[in-house]
Amino acid sequence: MNKTHKFNTLSLVTTIAAGTLVTACSTFQSKPAAPEAPPAVVSSTTEAPPVVTAKMSAARAQLSQMVALQDRLYRIAGPLLINNADLCRTQARNLLGFTAKNKYSYSGEFVDAAQAVLNYGERLEVASVLSGSGAARAGLRKGDALIAANGKVLPIGANAETQAAAILGPLASTSQSLELTVARGGTNQQLKVPVTRACAFKIDIGNADNINAYSDGQRVMITRGMVNFAQSDEAVAYVLAKDIAHNVLGHAATTKQAYTVGSIIDNLVAVRPDLSMLIGTAGVKPVPQDLDAAADRLSLYMVARAGYSIDGARGFWQRLATQYPASVLNGYTAIHPAVSHRLSVIDKTVAEIKSKQAAKRPLVP
Repeated sequence: MNKTHKFNTLSLVTTIAAGTLVTACSTFQSKPAAPEAPPAVVSSTTEAPPVVTAKMSAARAQLSQMVALQDRLYRIAGPLLINNADLCRTQARNLLGFTAKNKYSYSGEFVDAAQAVLNYGERLEVASVLSGSGAARAGLRKGDALIAANGKVLPIGANAETQAAAILGPLASTSQSLELTVARGGTNQQLKVPVTRACAFKIDIGNADNINAYSDGQRVMITRGMVNFAQSDEAVAYVLAKDIAHNVLGHAATTKQAYTVGSIIDNLVAVRPDLSMLIGTAGVKPVPQDLDAAADRLSLYMVARAGYSIDGARGFWQRLATQYPASVLNGYTAIHPAVSHRLSVIDKTVAEIKSKQAAKRPLVP
């Protein structure tokens, strides 16, 4: 993944996307090394603020909006990914539960914007903390500068994300916790961060206003337009869970659309995506109704297990199909057209889940 794509990617897998330090899906085990002495105290930003130009002001506004959406999406996704690790089976991994970035996570004028808006410099800083994760429980905070892990000094500079992921991934895969040294408020602090078992899917925000969401087997992307349409956290959770379920069930491979959808995701997570790719359905074929219904059923269990209400699911999907019918070719309903069948399955699944909840039975589909 190039730097243009990094800034609005919420990756959960270090071997898939560099720059996100939340998992250990690598089986590589490094030999123990003698601990290195971390810097005494570091400042998260060591460079003078850049001169603000009109172009930078526009970049700052765009970056601020995307970071806010990114943070919200990550917060909503946390319970879905953590509380459904057993349902994700082979796609679950040990995660550290945070993402980290520096100014080089951005491209062009966004490098200066990242420094001005987010106070990023050469050193990696915590960008997001997954709600309910070991990192959250350990007290890791957004803005903490990463100094060392298990006594090993973490890299800085243009390739810091990739290099740090290569260090943290193996450490998390072979340990129940990680000793992190972070700089906060002018002092270094030691935090013991437990690993967290969770569904290891990347969660991306798409830089486009069409009302859609995509999954390619490894990633889930929900567009800015879909987030704005959904409005409530629960509605966003319905969309995220639906595409997480598609990934768990292997539907991208079944329909042979992983490459097509993957290309769309690659494009829409860019700072300036090529929106001409969204003409028509962008080559995405409608999902067969039996696959869609299976994903709806599994997703509702995921939503309930994550602590979100399932009462509004039917109303949300019906509202979406009414306002953006299949005739809107770059919209969600065009590639999920079996609305009546889906709503029938949703009704049955909601009743099934509520019956299990009332009887205090496990919520397992």
